[in-house]
Parts: sequence; C-alpha cells; structure tokens
Amino acid sequence: MAIKSETLEKNNPLLVPETKKMIDQILEENKDLPGATMVILNELQSKIGYVSEPMQAYVAKKLRVPQSLVHGVVSFYSFFTTYPRGRHTIKFCMGTACYVGGAPQLIEKAKQILGVDPGQTTPDGSITLEVCRCVGACSQAPVVVVDEESHGRVRPNKFPQIIRAIQEADQAR
Repeated sequence: MAIKSETLEKNNPLLVPETKKMIDQILEENKDLPGATMVILNELQSKIGYVSEPMQAYVAKKLRVPQSLVHGVVSFYSFFTTYPRGRHTIKFCMGTACYVGGAPQLIEKAKQILGVDPGQTTPDGSITLEVCRCVGACSQAPVVVVDEESHGRVRPNKFPQIIRAIQEADQAR
C-alpha cells in the first residue's frame, strides 16, 4: 500500500516543534544506554503513539546506525506502529479458534459499520481496526479486544453494540 507524500508530511511529528523537542530529549537521555535503539523506539512509541518513517530515519541519523536497523526493529515487533492510531483500538483475534468461530465475519461487519479496513483508522480519529494473533481466550472465541478489554463470543449482530459503547464513552468525555 503506497502512502502519499502528503500523508507522510501530515504524520511527521518532526514538523511539530513541541514533538520534535520531545523526540530530541528522548534521544539525548537514552543514546548512550545499552540497547539504545530499542529503548528510544519504545519511548517514542509510548510518548508519541507511533514511530513514523521520518522518525525512524531521524533516529538512525542521530544514533549513527543504518536506517535499516531501526526499521527492522520497528517492523519486527508487533507493538510498534508506523502511523497514528485512533483513540480506541479494536483488535480481532485471528487465532485458529477465533478464525473458525467467526472472526472474519466480525471484521466484515466492522468494515461495513466503520468504513475502514484493518490497519486503518476512521476519518474522525476515533477507532483503529487491527488483527492480531491468539489472545489466549480460545474458549471465548471469537474474541475482540477493545483497547485493553476482551469481549468473548462476539457475534456480528452484537458488534454494533460494541461500537455504540465506544462512541457513547467518547461523547461522555
């Protein structure tokens, strides 16, 4: 999936002075630690919410390491993301039990309701859809994880209630 340069510019935290200052501070505080690359990337993911391609290039340059090394770390570990996530994340377990139990139908229902595919965020920045491997709740298949809360035995006709609960929680904030 090609990303337009306009999207890269929009999602480049280095162009926001306060965010760039935070990135530089994280780099400065951690550059000499053993495993600095991993420590810095973890901090960036935690503080900013994602590690974009421009951020990866910047980290590589500042640490004087190949950009491929930084990208390799980000792409290897599933907890890193290269794009901004929504305020809420809905993960669909695709382990064997969940897959057989109907996870693909839940994903189709989510796409129908929200108008985005897994790996994408709704235009309002509210919800990001993701797929994941086994969440360890096979007896509850199919499982959907909303933020950090697991929902088991979810059926497509009940999925809209999950979406409504998220939207109502956002409105109450």
